[in-house]
Amino acid sequence: MKAVLSALVLAFGALGVSAVALPSQAQAQTVVGYGAFTALPDAGEQPDAGRDYRVIFDVAQGGPDDKPLKSLDRVARLANLLEAGGVTGERRKIVAVLHGGATLATLSDAAWAARGKGEVNPNSALIRALVAAGVQVRLCGQSMVANGLTPADLEPGVQVDTAAMMTLIHHQQAGYALIL
Repeated sequence: MKAVLSALVLAFGALGVSAVALPSQAQAQTVVGYGAFTALPDAGEQPDAGRDYRVIFDVAQGGPDDKPLKSLDRVARLANLLEAGGVTGERRKIVAVLHGGATLATLSDAAWAARGKGEVNPNSALIRALVAAGVQVRLCGQSMVANGLTPADLEPGVQVDTAAMMTLIHHQQAGYALIL
């Protein structure tokens, strides 16, 4: 194994690549257990600790009933990338607005089980971790009603807005970058 790694380092060196990035086990994480990333200290466009980040994620696609939504994990990845780059919580304004096929991801474990989907919503721990990290998790009220849900069915910390469209419009007009 050591010989293979040495050969790779030599090969990358011959190509002019100065470093090989490997996943770090000691990354700073604000959303613990989610949003893994590989540190690439020599890559361009690094987080800027002096910049304010206002970002809204449009999460509309569902996923399998046994795994967290990939889009929610992307939200965690951004929060963790910024944390690792020295961007403080005061400079991170991250919103995830869920609607459409992603609506049921906001269910509490009890509401998930009541719908016969299993004992534990695979998104509930991730949503709790996002909320604990200061991420606003919002649900389209129109999608909530269309799916026969009430606010009591939701994971604590999920905020209900009138419509995802309003949330997206208002945040973009306030300077938030949209990530689909």
